[in-house]
Amino acid sequence: MTSSPLVSVVIPAYNEEKRLVSTLERIDAHCRAAGRPYELIVVNDGSTDRTADAAREWKPADSPLFVIDRGRNRGKGFSVREGVDRARGDWIFFSDADLSTPIEEMEKFLARLESGVEVVIGSRNLPESRLEVKQPWYRRIMGKVFNLLVRLLAVPGVRDTQCGFKAFSRRAAEMIFSRARIDGFSFDVEILYLARKLRLKIEEVPVCWIDSPRSTVDPLRDSLRMFKDIARIRRDDRRGVYDLKPGEKAQEA
Repeated sequence: MTSSPLVSVVIPAYNEEKRLVSTLERIDAHCRAAGRPYELIVVNDGSTDRTADAAREWKPADSPLFVIDRGRNRGKGFSVREGVDRARGDWIFFSDADLSTPIEEMEKFLARLESGVEVVIGSRNLPESRLEVKQPWYRRIMGKVFNLLVRLLAVPGVRDTQCGFKAFSRRAAEMIFSRARIDGFSFDVEILYLARKLRLKIEEVPVCWIDSPRSTVDPLRDSLRMFKDIARIRRDDRRGVYDLKPGEKAQEA
């Protein structure tokens, strides 16, 4: 494999020992078949099982896999930032370890990135989206209420902020993730809020979605935490936390 990957795939993982290997095999096979230089980055978020060991033991001799192993649980947002900071690719993806969005959807995202879009996000809420296995009814209701509040208060016009499959140009990733601060599930809202603030072009892409019954999202606890995080995002913006740095330029409108 070349030392200069074109595509980086970041996989945050918490207690994913049982399914991580099959996920890595599938992503690795797809990237090899596509013929682009690539790298895989697993960020173990303080798992209590053998998640990190499973990744290391699977690694073929020629696989460009890197494992970042953190000793304590810090949250999905923290793990994605760690992986993006390590990534060397021109195009940087992050994907849930359960592959609820199949890795084959990557090709649609790459076509958008190649055309000049800087932030490409998967959406389950577009007419062309395919929900092969839907979430339980209570999680669908929670998602609709949360998405409504997000559109009203943070990122108007984005139909699905929480799909765990997103891609960025290197420039966009550096500008967004160097500012991001939220460690938990609301980090998706923050990075899209930042993309809007920095006037980076965002495109939603319809994806196939296969819901995982092992989701660790708690409908009540995490909804309350997400609402607090939206208020925090707006507060941090007012305080200048996300402002441009000297010499840095936003995308021209």
